[in-house]
Amino acid sequence: MDDKITIIEGPTPTFELVQDVWANGIAESPTLGNIVVTHLRTFNGPALLERCHRAWRNKEPIHLEYRTPDGLTQEVPIVAVRNTESDDGQLLFLWLRLPDDEINVEFHYGEEDDDEEGFDLLDPDL
Repeated sequence: MDDKITIIEGPTPTFELVQDVWANGIAESPTLGNIVVTHLRTFNGPALLERCHRAWRNKEPIHLEYRTPDGLTQEVPIVAVRNTESDDGQLLFLWLRLPDDEINVEFHYGEEDDDEEGFDLLDPDL
């Protein structure tokens, strides 16, 4: 089908919330949503890019279809796309609109943990 891009193998994509103002301009909609970006390795980036452009030229939506970690199929609208070459092959960057109830925030502080100072945060004697 030309109305979606489907991830057929690999893990559930990770999404990063976009904080840039330009993202609000491309995602005008009667419903509020959050703009996120994900990147995927692909063998046919230019063809997928053209599929998105063709849908938008015809004023039709196009979606990303993927499986969630619990195995359910999810579809989210694509609002922007970019294809690029890397040392590992072609990368497709997709900007998507996720509804508020689909956003889960995770904080990562790098490799350093709080227990570096010589105490265990789970120790009941502290």
